[in-house]
Amino acid sequence: MARFHIAMMLAMVGIFIIDQNLKQLFIDGYRFYSDYIDLILVYNKGVAFSMFAFLQEWLKWMQLILIVGVGGYIISLRKNCYALPAGILLGAGLSNVYDRFIHEGVVDYIYYHHWFNFAVFNFADVMIDLAVLWLVLLNFKPKLCRT
Repeated sequence: MARFHIAMMLAMVGIFIIDQNLKQLFIDGYRFYSDYIDLILVYNKGVAFSMFAFLQEWLKWMQLILIVGVGGYIISLRKNCYALPAGILLGAGLSNVYDRFIHEGVVDYIYYHHWFNFAVFNFADVMIDLAVLWLVLLNFKPKLCRT
């Protein structure tokens, strides 16, 4: 069980540190513009596509409770194969919630705009998507999860 906790904590702390350092680049003024992708600074006060921005201060507390609940549930499963995706999910989620406590909202910076305008997102958002897909795959393909 110690291996599970160590792997999860390393993934969680690693993703958190990487994401916060990337965000700091944009807070410090880094920008890049191209025909496909712009790297710009945007503070998202809501969640995906700025939904639920009207919840204001409540949103960060609701997200924090959700992260603790998901983390507790995954830990209770006691399966080593969930350690890395859980750590990635929790680290990325905590990084975005941390932004809500420290900044005006979540720091987003990747803006894809070729052929259609897409949302502005960040590294943590990508890691959350990756972790969720990984966890879904582990649930639908139990043979991939040996413990």
